[in-house]
Amino acid sequence: MANERTYPCLPCRDVDVSIAFYENLGFRRTYRQLRPNPYAVVQYEDIHLHLFGMDGFNPEDSYGTVIIVVPDTDALYRHVAERLRAAFGKLPVSGLPRVTRPRKKFGTVTGFSLVDPGGNWLRISQLGATEESEEKAEGLEHFISVAARLGDAHGSETDALRTLENAIARFPQAGALERARAYLYRGELAVRLGDLALAQASLALVNGLDLSAEEQGQVQEERAHVTALLSELASS
Repeated sequence: MANERTYPCLPCRDVDVSIAFYENLGFRRTYRQLRPNPYAVVQYEDIHLHLFGMDGFNPEDSYGTVIIVVPDTDALYRHVAERLRAAFGKLPVSGLPRVTRPRKKFGTVTGFSLVDPGGNWLRISQLGATEESEEKAEGLEHFISVAARLGDAHGSETDALRTLENAIARFPQAGALERARAYLYRGELAVRLGDLALAQASLALVNGLDLSAEEQGQVQEERAHVTALLSELASS
C-alpha cells in the first residue's frame, strides 16, 4: 500500500473561532458543516486539520496534540510569527493561542509548538531530525534544556523558571555563552509570565557579559527574539 493519509481531529469550543484563527495563518477552509455536529477542515499546503465542536469544552483542559513534520521549521515559524503579529498586534507567547520559537529542546528534535484557540498543541518538527542524547549536555547547559522542555514542550513556564533560577545559582562559574543563553531564556519565560522587571534585568545581564564576536553571533537570534518580546510586553 502507498499514499496513505492520516488526518488529526481536534476539539474546540467554537469551530468558527478556530477556523478564523487558522485562516489568519494562511490556511484555507475546505469543508464546513453545522449538523449533526459542528465540523470543519482547514488546509495549508499538505497540512490538513479537522476541527470539531464540543459542548462545554474547556480549551485549558485540552490534551489535543498533533505532530507535524516539515522540511523547514524555521521558514514555517517565520510565516506563522508574521501572521500572528499581524492578527494580534504582537507575538502571543502566553495564554491561548500562543507559539514557541524553534529551539533544540531536551529530549526532542528541532521545532516549535503552536497552541490554537482550542488548546490543541501543533508540535512542528524538522524532517529528518533525530533526538539528541541526554548525556551531551552538562552543567548549566543541561538545565537550560530541561527548562526548555518544561516551558516549551509542556507549557509549564513557572516550573521552567524555577528550574532555570536554581541552575543559574548552582553554576555561577558557567561560561559566558551558557550564562547568556540562560539569561535569555529566563527573559523569555519572564515575558510569558508578564514579569517585565525580570525580563529587563535578564536582558541587561546578557548585555553586560563579555562575549566574543563568535559568541555574540551564536546568541544574536535569541537576543533579538527576547528584545522584541520585551518591547511588545512593555507597550501592551
